[in-house]
Amino acid sequence: MRTKRKVAVIGSGFGGLSVAIRLQAQGFQVKIFEKRDMAGGRAYVYKEKGFTFDAGPTVITAPECLEELFQLTNKKMADYVRMIPVSPFYRLFWEDGYKFDYSNNTEELYAQINKKSPDDVKGYKAFLEYSKEVFDQGYTKLAAKPFLHIWSMIKVFPQLAKLQAHRSVYKTVSKYIKNEQLREAFSFHSLLVGGNPFNTSSIYTLIHFLERNWGVFFPKGGTGALIQALVKYFHELGGEIAYNSEIAEIITEENHVKGVRLHTGEIYNCDSVVSNGDVVHTYRDLLKRNVQAQKKSTALQKSDFSMSLFLIYFGTSKQFPDLAHHNVLFGPRYKGLLDDIFTNGVLPDDFSLYLHRPNLSDPDLAPAGCDCFYVLAPVAHLGKLPIDWTKEADRYADTILKYLEERYMPGLLKSLVVKKLFTPEDFKNELNSHLGAAFSLEPKLTQSAYFRQHNKDAQIKGLYFVGAGTHPGAGVPGVVNSAKATAGLVQNDLSTHV
Repeated sequence: MRTKRKVAVIGSGFGGLSVAIRLQAQGFQVKIFEKRDMAGGRAYVYKEKGFTFDAGPTVITAPECLEELFQLTNKKMADYVRMIPVSPFYRLFWEDGYKFDYSNNTEELYAQINKKSPDDVKGYKAFLEYSKEVFDQGYTKLAAKPFLHIWSMIKVFPQLAKLQAHRSVYKTVSKYIKNEQLREAFSFHSLLVGGNPFNTSSIYTLIHFLERNWGVFFPKGGTGALIQALVKYFHELGGEIAYNSEIAEIITEENHVKGVRLHTGEIYNCDSVVSNGDVVHTYRDLLKRNVQAQKKSTALQKSDFSMSLFLIYFGTSKQFPDLAHHNVLFGPRYKGLLDDIFTNGVLPDDFSLYLHRPNLSDPDLAPAGCDCFYVLAPVAHLGKLPIDWTKEADRYADTILKYLEERYMPGLLKSLVVKKLFTPEDFKNELNSHLGAAFSLEPKLTQSAYFRQHNKDAQIKGLYFVGAGTHPGAGVPGVVNSAKATAGLVQNDLSTHV
């Protein structure tokens, strides 16, 4: 009887868990090494005084890619976690008092657009058709396909050219929609994967159709409950997870992976390593003794990285019924603010915010009569804005909370029961994110597909990547599809090199 081939997975985010499940289901022996005390990576969970806060991704789209993981062994995701449809998808607010409920109710959507700008109804319909075409080409055909060779990119160039992938998301939306607030409403989505709408390829307009196609969901119990469903399933398949087990080194001999060494000194020998960790951290820190890896690290650090995030998790003793589950609060500037975040590297006095209110969908996440929130402000990464967040965080949090109270949440400050902050420094230190970038490499056309970190290293045999930094990119559907691409490569390599 042949011994099972062993695979180590570094990190238990959505990408790490998804690739581990796929490989374990394929008959490999998989062990996940997680730095923190629970699974999830960015999808960590904080609990305090009866409030449950999801630390990271809260907008769950394309549930089919998650369902597919369970279908590998004829299981049903519904037996592990309940997915609750969210409507409206987002409630959008502007400072002039305008509100827009972006939902999957087509007639309501058209009615809102018609009320705001009648000429844009026809344009929106054309934009939706364009978004569907991009989705068919960019997601259905390419999201789970690894781009390891330049020829794989050349093959899709004609289609990318036809879709005008060189145009930005904002420019593409503006081609169809003329009202500025509606342009903002239909172009902000690239920010959900770390991209500037004025610089990110129009390919990312596929997110719009992806949401319209499948809807937006939230797991009963929070995103953390979805992570725990994947953990339970992985364990049932025979996989192992080691918590509080930070990897210090990926061991290589003559550019072949041999195993991993923990900070405790313990060594785990294996045939392959899949890193769900930050790509720069993996090459620079975990492969510090490998010459090829150090060359790759130097090259990677010249890339453009996504913005970072400033997060406030807070619970209140009262409820705020005007707010939806997902809220986007646009500030007085759009392009100017994004220029400050992505280019100028300043901490502006104004901001646009994402405000999450999960207990609207799942009341169990907050005590009775209370509300549970996190508010997210995009900020420049530490390479562009090297400020001391230990000194700046409290002041910036107070400014944001005061703004929320004055405009959207009267009585907020007096009702605060719990408050926790997470800054770019925390992304760097807790999650090993290079420059504190929240979404790894910025999703520009020149850093996508073949031009992004490959799912498989070309020179170090047995080294693979999964997650936001590799193809196809950030977001839950992105990292889950990266797992599908990567698992296929690992399976092919280990099955043919016995």
